[in-house]
Amino acid sequence: MPSSMTAFARHSIECHWGTAAWEIRSVNHRYLETGFRMPETVRDLEATLRELTRKHLQRGKVDCTLQLNIAKQSGEVAINQPLAEQYITASEQLARLMADPAKISPLDILRWPGVLSEPEIDREELKNTLLRLFEETLDQLVEGRRREGGKLGELVEQRLDGIAVQLATVRSRLPELLAAQRQKLIDRLREVSTDLDQNRLEQELVLIAQRADVDEELDRLDTHLGEIRRVLQRQEPIGRRLDFLMQELNREANTLSSKSIATDTTNAAVELKVLIEQMREQIQNIE
Repeated sequence: MPSSMTAFARHSIECHWGTAAWEIRSVNHRYLETGFRMPETVRDLEATLRELTRKHLQRGKVDCTLQLNIAKQSGEVAINQPLAEQYITASEQLARLMADPAKISPLDILRWPGVLSEPEIDREELKNTLLRLFEETLDQLVEGRRREGGKLGELVEQRLDGIAVQLATVRSRLPELLAAQRQKLIDRLREVSTDLDQNRLEQELVLIAQRADVDEELDRLDTHLGEIRRVLQRQEPIGRRLDFLMQELNREANTLSSKSIATDTTNAAVELKVLIEQMREQIQNIE
């Protein structure tokens, strides 16, 4: 079952310490390229997050955004008395240098940095929650990629069926086309010459027939179709293998076109190229 490289997932959570939400966007890319936008206070999680991403995804450009809101914690406020005493001592020393210093208010002292210490959240609990939330969001993304990949697989299968119809048409018409081409050449030669060497004529006709014979190309195209159908059933990243098979299909279609001896085979070759290009565009999004 193929997986797409294009998907979006968002998952949020509300805890006693605040709220958090992960957003993950994924688009097609030759390799796995991951970027993170997150507060610097939790930037140390990035290495672990990248490892989690590599376990779930093989290809794609993945942008991950964390929206983190830490609520003001409730609880008992503590006073850093030693620090407050240092501030008071320093202010008294300055006051002795002044002619008419203003009195220091206790409320002013409480505003000085570090005098009041508010309850802190458990950093380990926060990090574990963010990691768990990210993995759940990643699971959503993978499921979305699988759903879209299934649709892409169906589109590829439709094109494979169209190619199979074209190959069957060419194969059924090939004997008739070769016979018509042979008779056409004989008639033209008789128009320009009445004295023909039959042995030499037969040799030339055999060479022309060999050059126009596309049975090998049709067989290889059939083989590639079977391989593509088999690859589509694999439970692993298949995008690069399918891309290679598209190149092989296109090469055989070009050979078929170059050997064309009739409008029917030329039209079939053109239709093959159209179907192959349509498949190739879809396969660019398959992981």
